[in-house]
Amino acid sequence: MGNIKRKIFSIIGNVIAIITSLVVMIPLIVLLINSFKSSGEANSMSLKLPEKWMFENYLVVIEQGKLVSSFFNGLLYATCSVLILILVVSAAAFVISRNFKGINKFVYYFIIAGIAMPINNVALMKVMQALHLVNTRYGIVLLYAAINIPLSLFLCYGFIGTIPREIDEAAVIDGCTPFKLFTRIIAPLLKPIISTLFVLNFMAVWNDFTMPLYYLNNSRKWPMTLAVYNFFGAFENSWNLVSADIILTLLPVLIIFILGQKYIVGGVSAGAVKG
Repeated sequence: MGNIKRKIFSIIGNVIAIITSLVVMIPLIVLLINSFKSSGEANSMSLKLPEKWMFENYLVVIEQGKLVSSFFNGLLYATCSVLILILVVSAAAFVISRNFKGINKFVYYFIIAGIAMPINNVALMKVMQALHLVNTRYGIVLLYAAINIPLSLFLCYGFIGTIPREIDEAAVIDGCTPFKLFTRIIAPLLKPIISTLFVLNFMAVWNDFTMPLYYLNNSRKWPMTLAVYNFFGAFENSWNLVSADIILTLLPVLIIFILGQKYIVGGVSAGAVKG
């Protein structure tokens, strides 16, 4: 009887998983199919196959949508902001984890409170304007690094807590300075969580739409997520080109996710329980 119940629950779980996957996949399939249609056919945004497969839609998107420059803009913002984030967060998490009291404890809880707090774009715009960071590439890079610090610090702090303090003590006895202790001993042990942070934050920055929209007024500085605006006219929406643009925008982050999904699971689970 127990085996029968387990099999029934297993079947029900698989059916629910399949239905959930279809709900997620159907919009992507619709986009993929419509990216090969003519403008008139694509207006319906249906699962019906195109009468004529128009592969040239992708060439039009790349040429007219300035996707090459947009791709490198997005790559610049995502890569640079994530590298800055990882450097700052890993060092801060190590210091806080090894001396979790007084001001360090306050700073930690103050920063991770940002996980639950929404971004106030009005106040943020004033700060960006005061620092002359609006409509600049380095401004958007610093902005992305800053807004992703709370969750990254939380994950990195949990992971460093699993590293035994005896390693620090042995290194100090051998003559390591604090800087050498972090760079030569601790940093190599952080590869799992660093890989996790890189993948998670790269995807978050690449997929973001609102920050470039608010803080980049020049279309030449737009990432791929904003390039879709080039195919919206005053009297016509080219949904076939919009679909092709979205598919091309999804491809890099999809590849990053597929290659890095094992690091996401491993890094998060490793820092979830302190040993």
